[in-house]
Amino acid sequence: MATSPEAYVDTSALIAFLDRSDSYHPLFCQRFANPPRLLTTPLVLAEGHAWFLRRYDRTRAIQFLAMIESMVPLKVAGIGPREQKAATDILRKFSDQDLTFTDAVGLHLMSHLQIKSCWSTDFHLGLTGIPLIIHEA
Repeated sequence: MATSPEAYVDTSALIAFLDRSDSYHPLFCQRFANPPRLLTTPLVLAEGHAWFLRRYDRTRAIQFLAMIESMVPLKVAGIGPREQKAATDILRKFSDQDLTFTDAVGLHLMSHLQIKSCWSTDFHLGLTGIPLIIHEA
C-alpha cells in the first residue's frame, strides 16, 4: 500500500525555491533540501512553466520542468472528472475569493487525501484550515 503524501506543493513554493529574489527562497531551499513525500498537480506544473516562460524565456521554462522530473519525493497527481467537479464545487463554495481552478484542485486533493501541510505562499490554499508552511516556520 502506498504511503500518503505529507505535503501539497503549490506553484508559489516552486517559484520561491528557484527564484533567489523571492522573500521565501531561503525557507523553501531549506525544505526542499530534505523533503517529505510531496504531491502536486499538472496544473501547478503548467502555472510554473508559464511563469518562467513569461518572466525569463523558453530555456528557463524547460529547466523548470526538468527540475520537477528530477524531484524524487514529488508525485504529480492526475486530474480527472472527479477532481474537476470537486474543484468546481470548491470555487462555488468560496465564490467570494479569487481562487484559481489550480488552487481549487489543490484544496480538494489536500482534503480528500488528508494532507496535513501545504507548501505555498498563497493564503487561498489555507482556506480550509490546512496550515501553510510559511506559517509553520
